[in-house]
Amino acid sequence: MTGHWALYQDTLLPRQDAKTDIEDRGYQFGDGVYEVIRVYSGELFLAEAHAKRMEKSLRELSISFPDCSERVIKGAQLLVEAEGIDDGIVYLQITRGAAPRVHQFPSKDTVPVFTGTAGPLPRSLELMGQGITVLLLPDIRWLRNDIKSLNLLGAVLSKQRAKEKGCYEAILERNGIMTEGSSSNLFIVKDGTLITHPANNLILNGITRQEIIKLATTRNIPVQEVPFTIEEFFRSDEAFICGTTTEIMPITQIKTLDSPDAVRSSALASGTPGPITRKLQDLFSDLVTRCGGGS
Repeated sequence: MTGHWALYQDTLLPRQDAKTDIEDRGYQFGDGVYEVIRVYSGELFLAEAHAKRMEKSLRELSISFPDCSERVIKGAQLLVEAEGIDDGIVYLQITRGAAPRVHQFPSKDTVPVFTGTAGPLPRSLELMGQGITVLLLPDIRWLRNDIKSLNLLGAVLSKQRAKEKGCYEAILERNGIMTEGSSSNLFIVKDGTLITHPANNLILNGITRQEIIKLATTRNIPVQEVPFTIEEFFRSDEAFICGTTTEIMPITQIKTLDSPDAVRSSALASGTPGPITRKLQDLFSDLVTRCGGGS
């Protein structure tokens, strides 16, 4: 196949022919869920885990979508093959469907709409090597971040604010407790222990987050899933964000806003990626290679 393609209701279409109804509830309410699956060397990475999480998100929103896992993985594979993706991502979305606009759920015969696209995305090896600067911001998102829903305006505003201040990511706090990044999970290291916020309603239980915890456990790196404060974040020995597109990205600088226009910057610990972060990066890269991808 040539040109660019989209998935619509399990079928590939030329991208320009894929259309969304003006009253699709995903468009009007953000009433739907999504997943992003990484592709390495033409192979889907951790696709089953992403598909199962999509099933969970659909259950939380009471959207019925039979054979979800099978359809998600098949759709992702179709897109990778059609687009000839080597290193990249697949974006998949399911909305409650199109219906006259009222806030309540439409009738049960409303058909969910399943769509997807795929595109290239090289690994950010240089940034993973040198580390990133992040901006500390209040967590203004809703209280069900465990659902990977289409309601991302809070994350969009935070990410844009970080970009305006020359930062790679916004790191969020709620009532003095660090939660996660605007589109990533957050880990710190203190005295050799890996610490991350519990997987409750305040964060998304990231697939990469779960794999990092597994990798750390197999190498006897202690892990604690407990809340930690802003002060503990600043005093940590190491910190990093993680996610499907970022993998494991060390945090080396933190910016804070003393006022809307006044930014203060400080190094985290030594200002360079730490040894446990480096170890986990190596283990994760090994996992990518073992799963049939990576370059």
